[in-house]
Amino acid sequence: MIYYQLRNELWKMFGKKRTYIGFGAFLTAHASILLIFRYWQGPRRDMVHRLELLGYASEKFISSLTMAVAVLVPVAVFLMPLYVALVGGDLLAKEVEDGTLRMILARPISRFRLALVKWLAGLIFSVALSLALGGLGAAFASCLFPAGGLFVFLPMEGIFSVFEPGEGWSRYAIATVIVSGNAATVMGLALMFSCFNVKPAAATILALSVLLTSRIIQEIPYFHDLQPWFFTYHMNYWIKMFEARVPWAEILQSLCILFGFNLTLLIVGCVAFQVRDIKS
Repeated sequence: MIYYQLRNELWKMFGKKRTYIGFGAFLTAHASILLIFRYWQGPRRDMVHRLELLGYASEKFISSLTMAVAVLVPVAVFLMPLYVALVGGDLLAKEVEDGTLRMILARPISRFRLALVKWLAGLIFSVALSLALGGLGAAFASCLFPAGGLFVFLPMEGIFSVFEPGEGWSRYAIATVIVSGNAATVMGLALMFSCFNVKPAAATILALSVLLTSRIIQEIPYFHDLQPWFFTYHMNYWIKMFEARVPWAEILQSLCILFGFNLTLLIVGCVAFQVRDIKS
């Protein structure tokens, strides 16, 4: 029974034009950034300088894989939360706004089950968006740059790494898959607010406000010792895939914390939706 309800939710979700805004934005962002890298010498000159300063051949590492990662990180950090929050905030609040929630609950389905099906649909969307992010980056970069090794320079994360093509692509693929945990977290946050008596836009804005507030406080230098207490700190776990030695223990710890955080969001949302008065 849940399968048919989930199928219907996915049909409704992917039938809305706003669901595809994120895919279109990713397409535009990848094309814009990679074209700048390809035809403007400034960014490439800086990469060549850093590589040759450490004794690496720039021809080998200014490759499609390096450019795909260079686009993946900022787009996943800054753009992806916006579009998963947009969809997550719509999942339940939009049903109320359109006047269809009462009709749905007139059927033999509990509120908890409806919220769970909505969350599963949002999870599938989050995974699809994450895979599209990695796939578009790899496809565009392969069209504009030659094959080669991977060079990663992320000063904010303290990462400077080089990898052979095989290992580089495997790390890129794993990072693309596990970054969906970030998307699912933001989607769950927006869905939780959507379970309250708020408009879809308000649920989206509230989720993004919590996300940005956590990230701002986390980045204040005086709060450095408190960073592990902020959920946005653990949302950077996937970037650690590009360290020279992957800290699997830290990644697993962050995944467990985010799992607990998502479970809490789902429970709070279900309780709020259960006690909510939908007649008024």
